[in-house]
Amino acid sequence: MNITDVRVRKVAKEGKMKAVVSVTIDDEFVVHDIKVIEGEKGLFIAMPSRKATDGEYRDIAHPINSTTRERLQALILEKYEEAMEAEPEEEPGE
Repeated sequence: MNITDVRVRKVAKEGKMKAVVSVTIDDEFVVHDIKVIEGEKGLFIAMPSRKATDGEYRDIAHPINSTTRERLQALILEKYEEAMEAEPEEEPGE
């Protein structure tokens, strides 16, 4: 599996969710709505999910092993940091 594109959309409002990401795999398959979340221990990703009838949220798409999840998370967070660095800093009073 090769991740061939990562698109980061920053979230403008304040809160724990910092961005929404789309990942393209092998130039053939896209997973939308991966969230970048600020947690107590730093940034992490949350896979797209849906609320089940019991009120719990269940992932719609997700890696099936921890190695793949870690690789995906590292790449997404790297692209998120690049997107944040590319954003111009606001001057006070703007």
